Amino acid sequence: MSFEQLPKEPMILLSVVNTKLRDFYPSLDALCEDMNVNRQVLEDELDKIHYVYNAEINRFV
Repeated sequence: MSFEQLPKEPMILLSVVNTKLRDFYPSLDALCEDMNVNRQVLEDELDKIHYVYNAEINRFV
């Protein structure tokens, strides 16, 4: 799955990414590497709705 295959609607994207982080990946870097997603692009998209990645809890808040 690449970034183009992720949901375009920001709140759905947030939900999908946080679910994957919770259930399958120990870090955002691991998710991005496995899914071939550019981390900065993903963070920029979620920043548009005022969510940032928190590594301590491994999710966007």
